Amino acid sequence: MTEYGRGSGSEPWHPEDPLYGDQGWGGQQAAASQTPYGGQPQQQYPQQPQEYGNQQQDPYQEQQQQYNQPQQQYNQQQQQQYNQQQYNGGWDTGQQPAMPYGAGPADTYGGQQPGYANPQEADYYATPDAYPPPQPPGRRQAQPQPAPTDWDAEAQQEETHPFFTGDDDRDDDGEYDDDPGESRRGGGRERRGKTKTKKKSRNGCACLVVSLVLAGGLGGAGYFGYQFWQERFGPAEDYAGAGTGQTQVEVPKGAGLQEIGNILKTAGVVKSAGAFVAAADGKSIQAGVYLLPKGMSGKNAVARMLDPNSRNNLIVVPGKRNSWVYEQIDARLGIKAGTTKAVAKAKAKTLGLPEWANDNKNIKDPLEGFLYPATYPVAKGMKPEAVLQKMVAQANKEFGKKDLKAEAARLGLKTPLQVITVASLVQAEGKYKHDFDKVSRVVYNRLKPNNAETVGRLEFDSTINYIKSESKLDTGAVDDLRQIKDPYNTYDIKGLPPGPIGNPGLDAFGSALDPTPGPWYYFVSITEDKTLFAVTNAEHERNRRKYEEQQEKNGQ
Repeated sequence: MTEYGRGSGSEPWHPEDPLYGDQGWGGQQAAASQTPYGGQPQQQYPQQPQEYGNQQQDPYQEQQQQYNQPQQQYNQQQQQQYNQQQYNGGWDTGQQPAMPYGAGPADTYGGQQPGYANPQEADYYATPDAYPPPQPPGRRQAQPQPAPTDWDAEAQQEETHPFFTGDDDRDDDGEYDDDPGESRRGGGRERRGKTKTKKKSRNGCACLVVSLVLAGGLGGAGYFGYQFWQERFGPAEDYAGAGTGQTQVEVPKGAGLQEIGNILKTAGVVKSAGAFVAAADGKSIQAGVYLLPKGMSGKNAVARMLDPNSRNNLIVVPGKRNSWVYEQIDARLGIKAGTTKAVAKAKAKTLGLPEWANDNKNIKDPLEGFLYPATYPVAKGMKPEAVLQKMVAQANKEFGKKDLKAEAARLGLKTPLQVITVASLVQAEGKYKHDFDKVSRVVYNRLKPNNAETVGRLEFDSTINYIKSESKLDTGAVDDLRQIKDPYNTYDIKGLPPGPIGNPGLDAFGSALDPTPGPWYYFVSITEDKTLFAVTNAEHERNRRKYEEQQEKNGQ
């Protein structure tokens, strides 16, 4: 059944059908004066508008009548044919030519003929912008769909690659089929079976590749995870035994156990840094050069490094002169005696000394005071200049923490080198930190121009010992000492010697910059643990007698 109950045949719409006409979709109501069928419909037009006064007909009305006249004649002819048909025996159910729309009888409810033009209403179907005329249900057409956009085309596009769809027209030899329609004609059963087999084979290969990739990824993750667990929580790899052969390893200053372990592992001494760290168990390893066997256990490596005999370190003690340092370097490097001293004299300007270090032509050794007291790695194979460069660099590092030019001016000294010279005198004359501060004050008090006690002379025995390369408490009588003609003889010259007389440590350097306030001009060390200070010479003589008495007790 079609819409409104009409049959599926090709018969025209029966006028007796209550739904015949425009009602339900035409929207017009029937006039009360019309009969449903057979009666001649009356054309009802509203009265024509007239102009009052001159009784002239509206020009628009004339134009409308001219427009409707042909349509009225055509409608009358169609109506007559309809009436004749009705009177001759009713509606013919045979095949009849389709009547044009709008030419049927008057609508039962409409009051006017469908399709008739109303002279009082504008024709909404005659202009280009008009709506299309309404169609009977059987003649309605589907509305055209809008053209798809690029976005819709992309959204509706399906994947057509054979790898994803599984379609492939190639045969076993990789060639494409010349007759794609063979399978559709029924003669390609064997080929279709072969195609399904190849599809399954290709899909199986893809799954195999994916499985291998996943397996490889899981295996790699497991391996690295195991390595990580071994490094973090598992026992560290380690050699067994005391090792064989010998290698030289240098431990830098400030290195921790983990860094030392990595150095030993790189040198082949231990198998892993973890084994060394576990064996050290927090013990402190000194910086320096060590001679160690290769392939030894972490426990044995720690034991050897804690043994002083394994260290090839040169420890420069505060107050030591350069002559002693040169001898030690020669001995540890296994080179001819005097070699390091000759290198120091010839290459002093290339070893990194500050520009103000050699400001006096009377200096005996330009490096004096700049071979900073510390521990240095010195082992065979090294060059003397390399060892000296490290010592000078350490001195520059420590002395450079202060603005020595500004400090010298504040202390009444002429050059930064004189600050180092005072520090060397304090280091040589004093013994402990509390002595350094007072000895430094004695130095600055004696350097004052108004010094009436010593008349500007320092008169330090340490300078005589420096000249003679000795280290004695009793250097001789004052009158005899004044006969020694040397720029470093403070019994003869006024003021400071040309340069340092040794290598001061950090404490003596600090005391030279910040002496303890006091009026002292004299001091004497009775014992190694006791030093007496005096303001006047008379007081100083009493302290000297105490010193002599102590010497007699000691059998000296």
